[in-house]
Amino acid sequence: MRLTRSSPGPNWQAWFIWGVGVTAYMLAVVNRSSLSAVGVDTAERFGADAATLSMFAVVQLAVYGGMQIPVGLLLDRYGARPIMAIGMVLMALGQLTLAFSPSVGVAIFARTLLGAGDAAVFPGVLRLIATWFPTQRGPLMSQLTGLVGQAGQLLALAPLAALLHATSWEIVFGGIAGLCVLFAILVFVFIRNHPPQLGADVTVDTNTGAIRVVRSSMDTGVGIRAAWAHPGTRLAFWSHFTTPFAGTAFVLLWGMPFLTAGEGLAKTQAAAVLSTYVLISMVLGPVMGDLSRRIPHLRSRALVLPAIATQFVVWIAVIAWPGPAPLWLLYVLAFGLAMGGPASMIAFDHARTHNPAHRLSTATGITNVGGFLAALIAIFAIGLALDLQGAGTPDTYRLDAFRIAFLTMVPLWVLGWTFIVIERRKTRVLLGMDQPRTPRRDR
Repeated sequence: MRLTRSSPGPNWQAWFIWGVGVTAYMLAVVNRSSLSAVGVDTAERFGADAATLSMFAVVQLAVYGGMQIPVGLLLDRYGARPIMAIGMVLMALGQLTLAFSPSVGVAIFARTLLGAGDAAVFPGVLRLIATWFPTQRGPLMSQLTGLVGQAGQLLALAPLAALLHATSWEIVFGGIAGLCVLFAILVFVFIRNHPPQLGADVTVDTNTGAIRVVRSSMDTGVGIRAAWAHPGTRLAFWSHFTTPFAGTAFVLLWGMPFLTAGEGLAKTQAAAVLSTYVLISMVLGPVMGDLSRRIPHLRSRALVLPAIATQFVVWIAVIAWPGPAPLWLLYVLAFGLAMGGPASMIAFDHARTHNPAHRLSTATGITNVGGFLAALIAIFAIGLALDLQGAGTPDTYRLDAFRIAFLTMVPLWVLGWTFIVIERRKTRVLLGMDQPRTPRRDR
């Protein structure tokens, strides 16, 4: 289906709908990160060791990642409005369960509900961008979405911890559940799947004004196989696998214990380092979004791979530093890790560029699996490494154990870097930008 319209630019309604969606996403990030600043409190409340504590995040991320492809297929079929609303309800149930959880098992189940609900929100907002905004604005709008989402991480750091210590566990997590119910209502009332003059979800080409239907009538299995078969989708997957996991593991769970119990910082100093990570991510997001738009054929080489290299170098510098690292180096670490979030958003530019509209959300789901698969592996590996060294509880955390535990991230960087290089080459060959390598023949 191809239609035309006189003005392909977004109107006030598009911005309003995106605003509601992105605010819901910010709340989803608050939910996702709600244990980041209260990890020690969580361990004490449930008597959890490091491996058990890591399971809170691992299970949540595993469900989040596992739901990405089903959510993508549902978005392709039903649009963003109902799927996002259901996601907010699931997060509300998860936080309410956590608020009154009597045991570790029930609390982990609560995080399962949270992960399932969270999985619907970010892909839903990307769907709204694809259907309400011109194609050329996609990279910048994706980065702006990530930027607003980062504000949720700021709220989940010092303010949430301060509120917990001023009130109670039940009030904090019950209050978040109430906000999720409110936004489920707002999403369902105000968000629309597509512009009113169109009968289906569409994506708009800025250059031509052409409008193409996004909704898929394909067999879902065919859609998944077709999306993965394209090297551009695999490039997107491995880009998202490799860029954000170190920052996710740091800010979601292990950053605060490492900075306080390992490096010896006060909680206010540690919160400042974590907040710097979030603020730098917010600043870099629009910059990387604009660069991704300007240099689409150099995204991996100029943006993604340098971000990965920077994270690796600064982490090794902190790990190798004799004794506790100086505060300035920890801020450098925060800056390096902050590059991962904006760089990971470039993966969605790859997915959008290399897939037709009818499997847009399916390809987005495959891409989003990558980062959270790597994050859950990293978070669990760090917790397991701490336990194996006898440093698995707040009373036994020590710097040398954290150093060894964080080295478990190195294989993930190496694996991801390797596949990014391989799939980038295959993508460029498929697009005719590079010549395929010919096998050498004996002369």
